[in-house]
Order: sequence, then structure tokens, then C-alpha cells
Amino acid sequence: MSTDLEAAAAAAPPRRRSPPPGRPKGTPRRGERREAWFLVLPALIPIALFSVYPLIQGVYLGFTDAEAGLNQTADFVGVENFERLLGNDMFWNSFRIGLIWAFAVTILQFVAGLGLALLLNLDLRLRWLARTLALVPWAMPPVIVAIMWRLMLNPNYGPINGWLDAIGLPGDINWLGSFSTALPAVIVVGVWAGMPQTTITLLAGLQSVDASLHEAAAVDGASTWQRFRHITLPSLKPVIIAITSLDFIWNFNSFGLVYVLTAGGPGGKTMLPMLFAYNEAFRYGNFGYAAAMGDVMVVLIVVLLLFYLRSRFRKEA
Repeated sequence: MSTDLEAAAAAAPPRRRSPPPGRPKGTPRRGERREAWFLVLPALIPIALFSVYPLIQGVYLGFTDAEAGLNQTADFVGVENFERLLGNDMFWNSFRIGLIWAFAVTILQFVAGLGLALLLNLDLRLRWLARTLALVPWAMPPVIVAIMWRLMLNPNYGPINGWLDAIGLPGDINWLGSFSTALPAVIVVGVWAGMPQTTITLLAGLQSVDASLHEAAAVDGASTWQRFRHITLPSLKPVIIAITSLDFIWNFNSFGLVYVLTAGGPGGKTMLPMLFAYNEAFRYGNFGYAAAMGDVMVVLIVVLLLFYLRSRFRKEA
């Protein structure tokens, strides 16, 4: 009997030793963590110097009475700037215009980008050329884009009014100088300038969708719309959340494009919050008050980032 037990014990595979208690499996050791920090440090130093420190300095500036001029001293005034800001109807009107601009541009960028991404995902001739041309607006600086569109929208010699006149429509519209058309015209320019990154991101997401799912659904009799609704869109959900969140933040913080197009006019109809804070700081010299406006916008962006990260973590969980 003992001989049989000994033979069975010898034939049994050796037991794997469980990891020591207190350190989960896959957790790097202390020395490995220290080496990882040394590898990441060269990238963290520029971020801390050129991003984190200016951000902290700008937030603190919103609690001071800093003004333009040589040998000016900035004193801490607490929340005085924010109390003034609560009663500034012009700033909150620019904040409302900024939200309209950001939401409109982001939604239209997504719709147009998704349509173009679906088209570029098809097996068409010269598809490589179409993908290259789709990146052209993204490769152009915002100032160049704004100057080009100012020429196109010029009421006297712009080609857009010329095209409208050629087909029998009113061709004397002052697109950027009229109260009713300035904001829609700027939104169209923003969509055109920012659509490429949305298109490329969605195209990358489309190419990661398993083609066998579409083939199986087609065999089962699903239409193109049903496959798009029940396979493509659910597969793209993480990509859609990511790119729309980032697009909204970029659009809300946009400055150069609108500044060159209209400088906030006419009559403040395109006055975005960034433009309002810029004028307050560099036209009127109220650096502390302008920084308080920036602090309010930073809070909004942080809330949006928390929403984005929460969605990402929930999806991964």
C-alpha cells in the first residue's frame, strides 16, 4: 500500500508555489518601479515645466489683482475677481456662445467625420489619395485656414457669393459681418478645419471591427442599416466617446481660428470665452481678472475630463 502511494506521489505533477502574501501577481518589485520612474522622468520634466507649472501659476493669478505694466505688484485678493465675474453678463454671454460653438462644431464634426470615414473604409479606387486629401485641413495652421476662409466668404469678391449668384441665389451676403450669419459661418469653418482628426480616428475604429460579424449578419438577412446600428456603432462606442470628448475640449478652447475670422464680432456674436479673456488681459491689462475667467474654464474642462475618464474606466471594467 505504501509503495503504491509513493509511486502515485512521484508521478503527480509538482505543485506551483503561490506568490508570497502581500504582493499580487504581476505587481512590479520596488526596484523595477524605481527604474520605471527613471525612464519616465525625462518626459515628466518638460510636462511639469511647460504645462503643470504654468497652469498652477495661472490658477493662482486669478486670485490676485495683477495688472499690466512695469514694476506692478500683484496682491492676493481672494475670491474678489470671481465675485466680479458673477455679475459680468458679457462674460456669461460669451460663455453661452462658447458652449453653442463647441457643441455645434463637435456634433457636426462627428456626423461629417463618420460619414467620410465610412466612405474611406470602402474598397474604392484611389482610396489612398482620398485619405491623403482628407488630412489637408488638419495639416494647415489655423491662421492660414482662417485667412483662406475670410477670402472665400468676402461679400464683395468671395467665390462663395459668386457661386450663389451664378445659381440664382442672393450673392451679396456679408457672412462674417452680419449678426445672423457670423456664428453659423464660423461654425462651418470650424467643422471643416477640425473634421480630419475625427475622420481618421473613426476610420481606425472601423478597421478594427471584426469583418466576420458583418458577414454572419449578412448571411442571416440583416440589412446594411441593421448591421451599422447593431454591429458598427456598438463597436465604435469607446472611440466615439474619446474623440467627441477631446473634440469638445479642443473646440471650447479654440482661439486662433475665430480671432482671425471675426475677432469676436460683429457686436460680440462670435465672442468666445477665450477671446473675451484675451481682450481683458491684453487689451485692458487686467491679468488677474482674465486669469479668473480662465480658472472658470479650467473647472469646466476638468469636469469634462472626469466624465471622459469615468466612461473609459467603466468600459474597461
